[in-house]
Amino acid sequence: MGKWRYGVVLDAGSSGTRVHVYRWLRNAAARKDADVDELTSLPEIKTKEEWVKKIHPGVSSFADRPEAVGSEHLAGLLEHAKSIIPKEDAKDTPIFLLATAGMRLVGNLERQLLLDQICAYARANTDFLLPDCGVHIQVIPGVTEGLYGWIATNYLMGTFDSPNAHNHGKGHSTYGFLDMGGASAQIAFAPNATETEKHANDLTLVRLRNIDGSVQEHRVFVTSWLEFGVHEARRRYVEALQGMTRPDVLELPDPCLPSGLRTTLNGKEVSSTSDAGATLLGTGRFDECLRQTFPLLDKDAPCMDNPCLLHGIHVPSIDFDVNHFIGISEYWHTTHEIFEMGYKDKAYDFNTYQERVKTFCSQDWSSIEDGIQAQKWGKKIDSQKAYEVCFKASWIINMLHNGIGIPRVGLEDTSGSSHNGTKEVLSHGQEKGYLDAFQAVNKIDSTEVSWTLGKIVLYASSQVPTQVEEDLPVGFGSNVAGVPADFQYPSVELLPDSEGFHSEHWHDALFDGDSPRRIPGFLLFLFIIVLACFFLCGRSRRLRMYHHISKLLRRGPSHPNHPKKRKGVASMLPFLNRGGQSYERVLEDGAQDFELGVTDSDGSDVDGSRLSETDAKPRPPKRASSWGSPSNPPNLKYTLDNSSSGTIGLGISGDSGIAMDRAGLVVRTESRDHLAPIALGPTINGRRSRAGSPTRSHHQKSPTMTPLADD
Repeated sequence: MGKWRYGVVLDAGSSGTRVHVYRWLRNAAARKDADVDELTSLPEIKTKEEWVKKIHPGVSSFADRPEAVGSEHLAGLLEHAKSIIPKEDAKDTPIFLLATAGMRLVGNLERQLLLDQICAYARANTDFLLPDCGVHIQVIPGVTEGLYGWIATNYLMGTFDSPNAHNHGKGHSTYGFLDMGGASAQIAFAPNATETEKHANDLTLVRLRNIDGSVQEHRVFVTSWLEFGVHEARRRYVEALQGMTRPDVLELPDPCLPSGLRTTLNGKEVSSTSDAGATLLGTGRFDECLRQTFPLLDKDAPCMDNPCLLHGIHVPSIDFDVNHFIGISEYWHTTHEIFEMGYKDKAYDFNTYQERVKTFCSQDWSSIEDGIQAQKWGKKIDSQKAYEVCFKASWIINMLHNGIGIPRVGLEDTSGSSHNGTKEVLSHGQEKGYLDAFQAVNKIDSTEVSWTLGKIVLYASSQVPTQVEEDLPVGFGSNVAGVPADFQYPSVELLPDSEGFHSEHWHDALFDGDSPRRIPGFLLFLFIIVLACFFLCGRSRRLRMYHHISKLLRRGPSHPNHPKKRKGVASMLPFLNRGGQSYERVLEDGAQDFELGVTDSDGSDVDGSRLSETDAKPRPPKRASSWGSPSNPPNLKYTLDNSSSGTIGLGISGDSGIAMDRAGLVVRTESRDHLAPIALGPTINGRRSRAGSPTRSHHQKSPTMTPLADD
């Protein structure tokens, strides 16, 4: 498992399905080197242009044969995602397929069968994280799509992380969001303080979590207009044209088509001699096109809750002093795909844009076809895009200025049509950023603006561990305190473990920590633990451990008559070497002068038949046949050890006929009437005692000796 987390979102639209792959750092890695500003920011989401793939048509086209949606539609998209995400990270990578307006128009039964097939295919053919089909594979309402788009736009603009850098006045820092697809259109914005208080019940609460676990909340108004996308609006427009003519009329004049172009009612180009039934004949009158598309806004619909914008749907009043909108999808394609090429100005203003549309749409179709062949408007413009753009442009203009109410920059502030408001917009934009009432964009900081990014921002934010257990979850719902009943979580996982905020992989915590003293401190801690356990195990157990270790350290080849004594590390530590070095020396050097008969000694490994320093022949030790027997009273001999150890050694020999050994040590014979107990001890101040005056102790009896009976 690497440092990255991945996410896959499939945007199942009405005209096609597009897969997006995103990634972000795991929380522990993101917090590792983050400064204060970065800690109070949302997780950084990354993607690449080649991580996106789109195919046509949309999943809704498989409504009548859902069993084919996997192999014929999803297979290529899922393989594309699998080729990007490391195999070991697949099981930790969530996958979402979120269908929009196209699937909303499919019947309930057909829609559910299609969703079930999609989920089953994804589970069978990928290892991606898919815990709940109902949450990860679903048709989302238009308001959810609009909210995701609002999150994505403001995330890319940086308003969540740096609100002070986007001060629009009146304490407002976020941007409004406009989206238009083929079937629906959405609007999402945060009203000013007055409207927020007045329409609190109409707002949606959005809760996000920063890298450090802190929470930020936003209150947003969002709504969606179904059948207000460009394709559905075109369908309603053609139906209105049919309604204005007699049923027997087979040629319907269409002011929104270039002059001389003939198409079917479905928008397919046909020749003048074709017998295609009822057809549309372009007249190229753009002003009339604007007038006939205006009724499609349905501004006269009853408004049950004032104020309303379109179709009787309530919308709080928009304060364009602080509410600045960014439009994507068709707002971008229709205003820039054709009318950007050949012009250096790319910003939108009403006057300049309308004049360019008029110039284009008033041409006859043959002139436009010549321009397409010459790639006058770029390589991407084909015949279908060229003849559709006039209706789309009229619909965009009506939606923006007559529907939503965007000020007509370049017309309402100028007196002549020769005024180029676009240059003013560009110059103002360089100073103020996106502070104009409306700007259409495709990318922000090289990242395409897509509502799918908003979904991943929510999910990645929800995976940040909470600071305390009582922290509220990430998601959105009704604008009430706490967690409302309709609160929607990014996934089935509600809250990460609050303990996980301070936890990370042990390897990262130990070796990748900020302090250079982490490893030495860790080793010192282990040593203290081992030392404490050693002293708590008891003295007798410590001695057994010491002798066992000593025997292991002494193993090895040695001469049979001169065993080699090995000094281990334990012998250097006073709390391990309880017996002392001088006591062991006594047992070694004194063995030739005295043996304890049948008494065994565990601590002595010295051979009893050592050579004297002056005698070339070994003297075998004499062993008492009956220790302490009256018939064989032993003679005791005190032997002073004058070795370099600096201590006194006491040896007892069974040879009663020798008063002084061959090493020249003085021997003193004790009385036969009573034998006092003998103890070993060092001389005072560590000095050697005189040969004739050995140190004695009468305080403790030797455990291997007992008083002898009198003869």
